[in-house]
Amino acid sequence: MLKCMVIDDEPLAIQLLQNHISKVSFLELAYTFNNPLDALLSINTNPVDLIFLDIQMPQITGIQFLKLLQNRAQVIITSAYQEYAIDGFEHNVVDYLLKPISFERFYRAVEKAYNLKNPNAQQEKPQKFYSETGGYIFVKVETKMIRVELDDILYIEGLKNYVSIFTKNQRIITLQVMKQLEEILPPNRFVRLHKSFIVAIDKINAIERQEVHVKDRVIPIGITYQEHFSKLLDSRKTK
Repeated sequence: MLKCMVIDDEPLAIQLLQNHISKVSFLELAYTFNNPLDALLSINTNPVDLIFLDIQMPQITGIQFLKLLQNRAQVIITSAYQEYAIDGFEHNVVDYLLKPISFERFYRAVEKAYNLKNPNAQQEKPQKFYSETGGYIFVKVETKMIRVELDDILYIEGLKNYVSIFTKNQRIITLQVMKQLEEILPPNRFVRLHKSFIVAIDKINAIERQEVHVKDRVIPIGITYQEHFSKLLDSRKTK
């Protein structure tokens, strides 16, 4: 396990990283701070393995924080500004993530941190590191950000300029596009079956010809997605 700390002065940025961390089984979120000076004081008595660090903050900048940290933990920078990347890598950061951060990009960065921390660990397939349950995403509905539990999602349908998320109890309509949702959903739990459909694998009741049944909905399997879906089913049979 990597014990983690998130430092960012934006609450929504902290929420997104909390969500991403919750999906990865080798990460444990220990602390969040919106003031980097408070974070430095905490590290003196409560060390962590990995820090997710914003750059532009009102108290001190992320680069100043790195100088004061003195390599006491691995750091992944999370910033909306790419011009600080060179400064970051000069202080031996593990990776530099540009906001908004997709889950796929986040996972590649933390996997790198895990391998640096455990150089002799046996390499595992990345999907084994994804949590099988729990986790959530935030989607924009009109002027609000709505939390959606991953365990509640049945399937997602793309319709022109918006996306419908069908859960156990409701239908949520958001302006996010299918590609964005596909990137942030864990691939061991959700699969793209069609240009217009993403399905929760554990909610599939039956597979018949080129269709899957989810609750009372029949969802087609697109030709370009058939091979990937077949391989996914074969891999799950061997577990």
